Amino acid sequence: MTIDPRTALADDDPDVEAYTRSRRMLFGIAYRILGNAADAEDVLQETWVRWQLCDRGAVREPAAFLATTTTRLAINVLTSAHTRRETYIGPWLPTPVDTSSDPTLGAERAEALALATLLLMERLTPTERAAYVLREAFVYPYARIAEVVETTEAAARQLVSRARKHLAGDARRGVSLEAQRLFFQAFLDAARSGDTAVLERMLATDAVSYTDGGGAVHRTARRPIRSRDKLVRFLLGISKWFWGDVTLQPVRANGQEAALLSREGRVFALLTITLEAGAVSQIMWVMNPAKLGAIAPAEGARQGPLGAELSDVYL
Repeated sequence: MTIDPRTALADDDPDVEAYTRSRRMLFGIAYRILGNAADAEDVLQETWVRWQLCDRGAVREPAAFLATTTTRLAINVLTSAHTRRETYIGPWLPTPVDTSSDPTLGAERAEALALATLLLMERLTPTERAAYVLREAFVYPYARIAEVVETTEAAARQLVSRARKHLAGDARRGVSLEAQRLFFQAFLDAARSGDTAVLERMLATDAVSYTDGGGAVHRTARRPIRSRDKLVRFLLGISKWFWGDVTLQPVRANGQEAALLSREGRVFALLTITLEAGAVSQIMWVMNPAKLGAIAPAEGARQGPLGAELSDVYL
């Protein structure tokens, strides 16, 4: 029988203490590799099981053992997850997590945490993604990365280099949280009021909107809405009916400003934007109820769809 380390008394068991001391870091690794909080929690549970079953007396560095186990398990899960995502209904977005109290989510740096970056990382292979996460977010030396992903140090360098090249267009870096917060608020004001002139100024020419309903929310746009002109028409159209009874709750999601949207006390979406070169390049609507549990408050708001359609009728 396994023991849940979150309910065990760490002070009574040094093995539990070793795990709980590393847990936030382990979640940070698994979440960045997988882009899904529930899958990351499953990986951590399996890591805990393996920690219980191994010869712990032979482990010289528990934190290193746990991180290696977590990374390898996450690589395996991501490989199968990529296959599942090929049949995902509509756009797939990462599961948002609340970073209000932990801006870097267990990492030494806040790299590879923004939803837009996690989405961009989908183009990487599982091993490239793991190597990139360990290097950029947790500042692992290449020799250590090589041990974790079971390759040579030269190959580890190549994995990180290829990942960086794939992400070279990631212009989100360098945007301050305050700038993103102010821009997000201005965008919300313009979207809710249907201010066409302001929206045209704020949106990049090639801006895109993704709505992740996962097939669980009816009449959501099942393909991205691309280009400033189409997005302005879409936002203008829904401004006439969508926002009237919606309550917005500010939240820090994946290190960026976002808003939880609710009707009648039921959270039905998380909305955030990506800011690049002084313009909105991406709008992300996470509406799949299964993905809201990691960030919607446990009390004061229920989760699930409630008249939360965002159809593509205005395309």
